[in-house]
Amino acid sequence: MAINPNLNSLAYFEAVARTGRVSLAAAELGVSAAAVSQQLKQLEEQWGVRLFRRKDRRLTLTLDGEMLFQATTNAFRMIRGARAVVLRQRNSWQLTVRSSPSFAVRWLTPRLKHFLDANPDWGVRVDATPDFSDFETEAIDLDMRYGAGAWEGLHTECIINDFFLPMCSPGYRDALAALNSDPAGLLANARLIHSVKTLYQWDAWLLVHGIDPPLEQAPLRFDRSSMAIQLARDGAGVVLDSATLAQEDLERGTLVPLSTTFEVVEFPAYWIACPPRHVNRRTVRIFSDWIREQGRIFDRQARTLLTELGCRIRFATDDEPVLR
Repeated sequence: MAINPNLNSLAYFEAVARTGRVSLAAAELGVSAAAVSQQLKQLEEQWGVRLFRRKDRRLTLTLDGEMLFQATTNAFRMIRGARAVVLRQRNSWQLTVRSSPSFAVRWLTPRLKHFLDANPDWGVRVDATPDFSDFETEAIDLDMRYGAGAWEGLHTECIINDFFLPMCSPGYRDALAALNSDPAGLLANARLIHSVKTLYQWDAWLLVHGIDPPLEQAPLRFDRSSMAIQLARDGAGVVLDSATLAQEDLERGTLVPLSTTFEVVEFPAYWIACPPRHVNRRTVRIFSDWIREQGRIFDRQARTLLTELGCRIRFATDDEPVLR
């Protein structure tokens, strides 16, 4: 007939075998030495073997005791490890956010350490992809979307207005200015770099400003703003893109406005989006509060930077192509 092990006795046994003394095991377990001795006696009687040799108040494991100790110490080590994992997960917060790649790399990630410093128990996963989340089939807490907003069935809130302007490297701007000093004429000899997924495209911008498209070389088209901005910084042409994503380059002077004659166009562009049922999740609420504050800080910084560069900012009009 099988004997069900007494887990309490095994825990006492493991502590004594590991520490080598009943008194040390009793102190660790928070019980009396007599209680430990009683449990050891009951265990030996139940198993019908001697687990310790006792001589001069010292305990040494018998062969049977050594076998049992190896089994119990490994088992209790695994249990303690599992308990630590469970407690760590219970006391931590997990958040999964989806974001466009360029926004994740150029705007979100440089600020994320600030959030993690304030929330050290959080685990954060950023899924950088241009595809919007299917909240019914994917385990995504929150989308940070680029677009015109008002996605059906979702709670949406604009967190950042974008600032759009033509940008290039200082050397490229100076080379164009040497050929034609007229602001509109700067583009006559320019190579345009197209960010094909931005809300404001070159053809719409040129139309609004009454400028004929330049006789371009083979077009440069990229589906990632980060790639288009990098190429402009390298002096390959002029990019019409986001000061939000190019903030660091504008601060460093590795990108400059093509001409301050052209106004910077402002419009709502970056949103948090999720099903209404997600809004009251504590993780979503805390992260959303943080991202709103970061958006407010960025807005002040962006306006100050563009003003220092000599730019004027205007809000996009209702009939402007960007908002259609």
